[in-house]
Amino acid sequence: MSLVSNFKTLHQNDTPLVLANVWDAHTAKLAQEAGFKALGTSSHAIANSLGFKDGEEISFEELFFVLKHILAVAKVPVSVDFEAGYAKDPNQVAKYVKQLTDIGVVGINLEDGIVKDGKRVLGDAKVMAAKIKAIKETTAIFINARIDTYTTKHPDSLNESISRALIYKSAGADGIFLPLIENETDIKSFIAKIDLPLNVFTTPKLPDYQTLGKLGVKRISHGAKQYELLMKKSEEIFKNFMQTKDYKLVLGS
Repeated sequence: MSLVSNFKTLHQNDTPLVLANVWDAHTAKLAQEAGFKALGTSSHAIANSLGFKDGEEISFEELFFVLKHILAVAKVPVSVDFEAGYAKDPNQVAKYVKQLTDIGVVGINLEDGIVKDGKRVLGDAKVMAAKIKAIKETTAIFINARIDTYTTKHPDSLNESISRALIYKSAGADGIFLPLIENETDIKSFIAKIDLPLNVFTTPKLPDYQTLGKLGVKRISHGAKQYELLMKKSEEIFKNFMQTKDYKLVLGS
């Protein structure tokens, strides 16, 4: 069984696949040791760790450098948060993805939202579909099509999500990612209409793991949430250490 086929199989279980979202080789190793069956990179966390904001502010080359180090230690399937593809031209996006598969990446998140002037807006579904088609014509990889209807607060998020999901499925998408979908009724309605694995994003209002499994959700990810939590804690330690000069703060004792 190929690595991509193995990754697809992880999306067909009765219980949802939980991805560990990592941002460097160290976190990849920690997640594996904790027992995660697959890893997903966080574009937000990687960008922040390099001093940039999320939204393709870093170049493909900078992202690729980080990914090579993650793949060098990865012993489980790795999916890459590839934002909108780091290029407008579908053929260039496909060339980038081919480079990812060459180092062992088995899946990508590809999103139809784009960041303009610091704000996420919903992009053209036809452009997204063209990118999916170009990738599939170039290489075999699991494409998790991210639909940004809920993140951009579309007035009819559910129906627009269904409409876009059908377009992306026709183009060759293997799964659908709907960040910020939280309502059980919406999740159930979407799954009833779209027969591709649904990936949801952790939020305080998201139903618990068992409920999501009963609803038919196949994948759960947490993006940069863990990274942000750790950075917030680091900020507190830095400030307190500077003010108190108490070594116990950094020694953990």
